[in-house]
Amino acid sequence: MKSLFLAGVLCLAGAGAFAQTTTIQGTDSARRPAPLPYRATSEKINDLVHTKLDARFDYSKSQLKGKAWITLRPHFYPTDSLRLDAKGMEIREVSLVKGGVNSKLKYDYNGEQLAIRLGRTFRSNEPYTIYIDYIAKPDEYKTAGSAAITDAKGLYFINPRGEEPNKPTQIWTQGETEATSVWVPTIDKPNQKTTEEILMTVPAKYVTLSNGLLVKQTRNADGTRTDHWKMDQPHAPYLFFMGVGDFSITKDKYKGKEVSYYVEKDYAPVARRIFGNTPEMMAFFSRITGVDYPWAKYAQIVGRDYVSGAMENTTATLHQESAQQDARELSDGNDWEGTIAHELFHQWFGDYVTAESWSNLTLNESFANYSEYLWNEYKYGKDAADAHNYSDMQGYLMSGSDKKDLVRFQYNDKEDMFDAVSYNKGGRILNMLRTYVGDSAFFKALNVYLTTNKFKSAEAQQLRLAFEDVTGKDLNWFWNQWYYGSGHPKLDINYSYDEAARMVRVIVQQKQSGDKLFTLPVNIDVYNGANRSRHFVWVTGRTDTFSFASNAKPSLVNFDADKVLLATKTENKTLDEYIHQYKYAGNYLDRREALELAARRQEDPKALDLLLQGLADRYEGLRSYAASRLDLKKEAVKTAAEAPLSKLAASDPKRTVKAVAITKLGEYRKAQYSPLFRTAVNDSSYTVAGNALEALAKIDSAAAIGEAKRLSKEKSKGKLASSVTGLLLASGDPSANERIVSDYIAMAPSQEKYTSMGNMLKALAQTADPSLFRRGVDDVFAFLGIVVKQIPEEFRDQALGPVNEQLKKVVKTQRDAGRTASAEYLEQKLAKKPF
Repeated sequence: MKSLFLAGVLCLAGAGAFAQTTTIQGTDSARRPAPLPYRATSEKINDLVHTKLDARFDYSKSQLKGKAWITLRPHFYPTDSLRLDAKGMEIREVSLVKGGVNSKLKYDYNGEQLAIRLGRTFRSNEPYTIYIDYIAKPDEYKTAGSAAITDAKGLYFINPRGEEPNKPTQIWTQGETEATSVWVPTIDKPNQKTTEEILMTVPAKYVTLSNGLLVKQTRNADGTRTDHWKMDQPHAPYLFFMGVGDFSITKDKYKGKEVSYYVEKDYAPVARRIFGNTPEMMAFFSRITGVDYPWAKYAQIVGRDYVSGAMENTTATLHQESAQQDARELSDGNDWEGTIAHELFHQWFGDYVTAESWSNLTLNESFANYSEYLWNEYKYGKDAADAHNYSDMQGYLMSGSDKKDLVRFQYNDKEDMFDAVSYNKGGRILNMLRTYVGDSAFFKALNVYLTTNKFKSAEAQQLRLAFEDVTGKDLNWFWNQWYYGSGHPKLDINYSYDEAARMVRVIVQQKQSGDKLFTLPVNIDVYNGANRSRHFVWVTGRTDTFSFASNAKPSLVNFDADKVLLATKTENKTLDEYIHQYKYAGNYLDRREALELAARRQEDPKALDLLLQGLADRYEGLRSYAASRLDLKKEAVKTAAEAPLSKLAASDPKRTVKAVAITKLGEYRKAQYSPLFRTAVNDSSYTVAGNALEALAKIDSAAAIGEAKRLSKEKSKGKLASSVTGLLLASGDPSANERIVSDYIAMAPSQEKYTSMGNMLKALAQTADPSLFRRGVDDVFAFLGIVVKQIPEEFRDQALGPVNEQLKKVVKTQRDAGRTASAEYLEQKLAKKPF
């Protein structure tokens, strides 16, 4: 799973709330937090062998009428009983199947688990089949969710009765972590593996998707159709999937296997632009792991109202609707491509070999996270990969997760494992491991791990054994430090040169709190002009000094030359040294670090020159970064930057760069750029068009408002949509408020919806229609109910405080306008403190 949703919320929390720490003072046990429970790997008493489900859907009640045949065998010890997870169901019959005859069994059911007495004792070599007739009632099953999984009802009916206009009717499932057992009885643990077949009876107008291959379709006399899907290879129950809806299917192939993309029909023309790199990804991941894509097919489907990013159901990945980008959005690049890679790599790491417990989630999510780096590196170059690495590293460093081990056997809830440690930190640890052992050993070890544990579950020590088997190295130190330990080093690095001794000295201090010291294998590059000498060292102590011979004072000493350490670093480099680093060291982070310093010292001509060089950097991300950091309030900067900015705005090949350059050019407020902005308002990129509209408003507000009114009649998303609504709100156009509120209500839960909330609340404040106001308020609060689960509880008040203040302003504005009923309605909502 990849939970991308509301990254902006997490950044907000990370910038403020996550920076706080809590200190426990004294030894009074009442002040100490209660110890977290130890989470043992689930004991295996019975093993799943095969699961067959006949599913029929009652759309009017959002229920599934199911008949399940579950074949099991005792794991080792003889047993006369079976315990299945079966959550919130109505159980009608439980029988033992033998020779085609059902013999009813005695059972106890508590609404969560089904305890069955088998009638006799079975040994480990005796498989047996249980038949269960039941009704699944997911909407009646109430349980808490998490940041990644906002509830856990497993089976979702979307607009089942067709009551919501402009929303399709769909069904999809979400099994991770243990919610498959809401819709089919099973042993809902990640260390179970079973083959599976699912028969779905649906209205004939709909298509279906499940794991494995579609082996049969039967048209029924009542206008329904029964699709029979069969999965011949074993996988974990949380990876079971059912999808139903009116989808367009675009088909591709990989080595004769079907690769398909299920999207809403409006997106059929761009389905291949969104998902079309999938066969190439399959080939790439097969090559680097040495394990060819192991399943019979690969499908991807987009589900409405799915807010958990995406989910790697075996052979049938589910994506949230943010994946469905139109042609104009795709002109900026495919924002969903990293997620597509992430979920595909799970087909190896998570599906083929599965973490045996949620404590070992790193074996699933850290690898999927790192696959985004690997794909970027292969497809778009090392700069793109390193930019991704930097972004994910910052995500971890800002998350306040210093106290969490990567492999955690103690936690409040299994959902707590889906965090910046399992994802971001774990991916960075794999990058460090790859750098230490080398590419050949790294990918060979992945092959050994996958082939040794195929179709099984594993724990992190088995990954260590694979790496030790390949490298011949003892790697307990690495696993103990990074997998079974917490935190990261905080390094202070100082450089000096001894003229008399002709020696370069590098002094490294570890300044993280506590007694823990990290062992860090590091490369240090010493530059004399363009010539470089590399030195491999081990940082192990609180303070380490490394000395290297050099006939002259180096132009640059570059610690962590590969820029892979998961650490915070403070260095005493001069501006001249950073200029040298930008020119000769060459890695993305080498250049970014230099540009960061230059941005802080723009009054220095040499720093300004370096920042201007950044406008022509080979990587578009750094061109955008350099442009965004220009301080145009400084006259010298404004004068020097105008020509290169106008060039970027007019002709940079990357629209993301053009968009930033247009924004900066708008700050000049020069009429001569009006034609450029007017043309760019019609650009195919929503981002370029939106930025151009705002830039035009700084020169000619009347023209910009006119353009906004024209564009408001057309479909727009992203930056253009927010720019249009912002200008219409500022113009005081009363009709704009109703349009903004209506459009916001129709918007799917997404990052875009979060970033649009400011304009929504401004529009709500001015909305005169009480019915529309109430619907808007209800939608905002429902959305915030999802948002709040993205933020750790201790940080929620600080992170969402600004939203509360804005809502109070909406109350005041409505009351001041004499709309008392609307004001009181919102006040009542706020009084309940739902988020």
